[in-house]
Amino acid sequence: MEGNYLLILAILIGSLATTVPVFMALFFTGLVGLTFLVGIDPQIVIEVLYRSMDKFALIVVLFFVLCGNIMTTGSIVEKLIKTANVLVGFLPGGLAMAGILACGFFGAISGSTVATVVAIGGFMIPALIKNGYEESFSVGVMTTAPILGVIIPPSISMILYAMVTNDSVEALFLTGFIPGILIMVAMSLYAYIFCKNKGFKTEKRPTLKDVRAVLRESVWALLLPVIIFGGIYSGLFTANEAAVVACFYAFFVEIVLHRDMKLRDIKKVIVSSAVTSATLLVIVAGASVFGEYLTFEQIPDKIANAVVANIQTPWVFLLAVNVLLLIIGMFMDIISATLILTPIFLPLLAKFGIDSLHFGLLMTINLGIGYCTPPLGVSLYISGAVVDRDLLYVSRSVLPFLAIQCVLLLVFTYWPDLVLMLPRLIYGYAG
Repeated sequence: MEGNYLLILAILIGSLATTVPVFMALFFTGLVGLTFLVGIDPQIVIEVLYRSMDKFALIVVLFFVLCGNIMTTGSIVEKLIKTANVLVGFLPGGLAMAGILACGFFGAISGSTVATVVAIGGFMIPALIKNGYEESFSVGVMTTAPILGVIIPPSISMILYAMVTNDSVEALFLTGFIPGILIMVAMSLYAYIFCKNKGFKTEKRPTLKDVRAVLRESVWALLLPVIIFGGIYSGLFTANEAAVVACFYAFFVEIVLHRDMKLRDIKKVIVSSAVTSATLLVIVAGASVFGEYLTFEQIPDKIANAVVANIQTPWVFLLAVNVLLLIIGMFMDIISATLILTPIFLPLLAKFGIDSLHFGLLMTINLGIGYCTPPLGVSLYISGAVVDRDLLYVSRSVLPFLAIQCVLLLVFTYWPDLVLMLPRLIYGYAG
């Protein structure tokens, strides 16, 4: 039996090492395990593929991807950056703080780190350098701040986590608000101290008239997250319906009010979103086949028993999981890792008395940090391309900000009441 497990592990790692696409590696490994080692009829694999994609929660992912693409095509992103800049741009490090705040605004709509680093980082890094900020500092702050895209709701990875655990998506979203705000505050404080000590120039303090003008110009963009969260938590519509409402609203604002998106751009935006969504769907399908094999072999339960036999306390378990997830995040994207690892960790949570919503937030942050860690951190390559720098240079630039995020990660790990405060307050959540 152990020989079979080693064979499956060798196939999976070998496939990934030879640059086979993740979804194919997961599908092929699961197929071999189910048909040759378990002896399941291959037709069942087809049923597993269909069942994995026949889930209503995946519609939310599709529409939030579409919403993010609408914003980057139109001018909503530019207006969000303008708003952030007028609010904090006059402080020491204000432009960097504006970039962090803009990542928070954008993350509250798109649900994606990659979309955030492309939309905000691609604009802000050159702007910071042009305004006299050190290149390494500019690259570091705008490579790591987009992690807010998966922490501040809506978050695509949280949606997939809730799909696996059957947790309430709305309640899981609430766990991301306080951690997201604290990360923004901590990174902004570091930017303020760093830039004040370096004597970087600051912008002129805006007049009340300037603030009003920017807010008036950006009001339609700023209303988007208000509509999403106001609608969800007032009970007006569900998270699924909120994604659809957000897309129609974004289209209306960009085409009718801002008039920065032309009708001919609609097809391009929809096709681009469909391709991105299809990529996520095939990863979900591949992971489901691999997950089916794990379920047949009862591997999650066996791992749970082995872990419980060797780790006695929840705090040691959480520390070990944090380290493991940080390492996995260096090599695997957040979508694949969430779909593969959640079923494995789920049986352990009950044994150690760990709340699944709390753990979902921890998994999201850990794997989100993986976007900024070598060798496969996507954000590193995107930022490197913006400034034409290699992976080593960008990796060094992000270290101070990753240290801040890791310290806060420990706070969230061992202070679950902080993470669960909003779900308990709004839904009376008893976890």
